[in-house]
Amino acid sequence: MAVRSAIINVMAKAALKAARGLVRDFGEVEQLQVSVKGPGDFVSTADHKAEEVLIRELTHARPRFGLLTEERGEVRGADGETRFLVDPLDGTTNFLHGIPHFAISIALEHRRDLTAGVIYDPLRDELFWAEKGAGAYVNDRRLRVSARRRLAEAVIATGIPFADMPHIEPYLKTLAAVMPATAGVRRLGSASLDLAYIAAGRYDGFWEFGLHPWDIAAGVVLVREAGGYVSELGPDGRIGRGGAAPMESGNLFAANDHLHDPLASLLSAALAG
Repeated sequence: MAVRSAIINVMAKAALKAARGLVRDFGEVEQLQVSVKGPGDFVSTADHKAEEVLIRELTHARPRFGLLTEERGEVRGADGETRFLVDPLDGTTNFLHGIPHFAISIALEHRRDLTAGVIYDPLRDELFWAEKGAGAYVNDRRLRVSARRRLAEAVIATGIPFADMPHIEPYLKTLAAVMPATAGVRRLGSASLDLAYIAAGRYDGFWEFGLHPWDIAAGVVLVREAGGYVSELGPDGRIGRGGAAPMESGNLFAANDHLHDPLASLLSAALAG
């Protein structure tokens, strides 16, 4: 049985507690108060309530740590070097349309190094978690990226830019390149779960432009600890290897250890062309 560290237990406990309200509100989705923040970018009372629960639980357990959240932005902590990155509802549009695919995502960052991540899918009761140097898991089962070696056999996940985002043209170039070269492309609307599914071997790769740190931080830890790779994807075709770059730009791709380089070449050529 997998043994969780104290910090993973803190993060998991917060996610499970916040999930109770999300599941309850998902059953009453038509009655939620919804405000529009921008095209395709909604925020609901469920989102706010889940964030409040997460902040309360995390700050109670680790009062000196800072926070970076989708709704509140950055909250500096007394520690000054360590913070939680929190997305209380990744897949808000799915949630508000009654589509049962969304998650809570929490990551821990120390001196800009991602050290732990938890992604919880409350409807499937799947708790994905990973800690640097300790491996990746779903509930109590160890995870490993897929072993597929050929793009023609691979299923690749993606996220599609919204109507007014600046990444539409480069994205369409990459989509046109990936579709005929693979066994299929999937767009399910939750970047954190896309990355968790790579760690679990369900997807073989993923790419998207314009993501926020809280969208991807926990998933990056999971992919790396499951044996995969995450790199920056430059709109001009430049590929940046690992490090903090994907978190800073929000443009990234991830894949298992065999398909990272072939997928990098495919995306880079499409963008450069």
